[in-house]
Amino acid sequence: MSKNVILPDEKGYFGKFGGNYLPENLKIEFENITQEFLNAKEDEKFNEELNSLLKHYAGRPSPVYYAKNLSEKYGADIYFKREDLNHTGAHKINHSLGEALLAKRMGKTKLIAETGAGQHGVATATAAAIMGLKCDIYMGAVDVVKEKPNVDRMKILGANIISVESGTKTLKEAVDEAFIAYSKEYDTAMYAIGSAVGPHPFPMIIEYFQSVIGREAREQMLELAGTLPDHVVACVGGGSNAIGIFSGFLNDEKVKLYGVEPLGKGVKTGENAASITYGKEGILHGFKCLLLQDENGNPANAYSVASGLDYPGVGPKHCYLKEIGRANYVTITDNEAIDAFYELSHLEGIIPALESSHAVAYALKLAHEKQGEKILVNLSGRGDKDIEFVLSIKE
Repeated sequence: MSKNVILPDEKGYFGKFGGNYLPENLKIEFENITQEFLNAKEDEKFNEELNSLLKHYAGRPSPVYYAKNLSEKYGADIYFKREDLNHTGAHKINHSLGEALLAKRMGKTKLIAETGAGQHGVATATAAAIMGLKCDIYMGAVDVVKEKPNVDRMKILGANIISVESGTKTLKEAVDEAFIAYSKEYDTAMYAIGSAVGPHPFPMIIEYFQSVIGREAREQMLELAGTLPDHVVACVGGGSNAIGIFSGFLNDEKVKLYGVEPLGKGVKTGENAASITYGKEGILHGFKCLLLQDENGNPANAYSVASGLDYPGVGPKHCYLKEIGRANYVTITDNEAIDAFYELSHLEGIIPALESSHAVAYALKLAHEKQGEKILVNLSGRGDKDIEFVLSIKE
């Protein structure tokens, strides 16, 4: 294994980030999850079932697409990894199927999950349906209204939706409530976490299931373009889609990696969700990360026009990649993301999720600076869920 393939240590740390800050009763359960996952990833039958589902059910491999019109306008060769074409419309199905399989392997009967934009909720509800599991989805009340199409999908799939009314009524509070529920039901339920965050082993588990994006993209770029990309760009909230595509290029030092955080309305605390850019070391939801904090050191309110990005922390591996200088972390405002949403729609006929629009927006900026170079963007999800909301704020 190359020295550049970065794994957590035995305690789940990437450098000083990560770990497992949990009550003693849950630590035993998480040790069981860790061992079961390590066994499963070496189990030929487990991987055969997962790969079969990814291929025949989720629709993998997702293609890489050369965006001719955008490339001509902006002067760089722009490519998209089309995770928006997966079943359920985003990259979330990759880890949701994996987590559901792991839950079945452990004899669990229910999945408990949180969701912001609703894509992880839909993917979890989908995986629960096909695996015959019960499913509880916790979602902030603000996001329940904002992302109504995905709420309706989850209900149709048989999930039980719990609207969270506390705090800012968004993603952080949804995670809080989901974790409280899980702590009471862990004997029979699996917490199907929605990003590369949380206590060890979840950042490692999510990366393993999402690394399919990077493996495919690397091979596809070599086939389509004859070379690796010069730049790889992905949006970062918790960081699952970004860590997935980054994993395929970590060993290629010439490939520059960019994680795009939401600057929201501006730099003031509570107006953005740029955890790596403005965060300080802290502990959130059982792990150490760069965390947006208020004047008292508590987790600050996070905000983004994209519900899937408004989380005050970020995955520990992203924090480590920032610290060692392997990945660059940049920001995009709400308005820039919305402009990119329309630009991609108008020029390429692809309506992106608002989360993915942050990555598109930065890629277009980068294209101006890197004329003639190759830029690969992870288009993490499609924008069906955001259409009504985007139209309402443009009117």
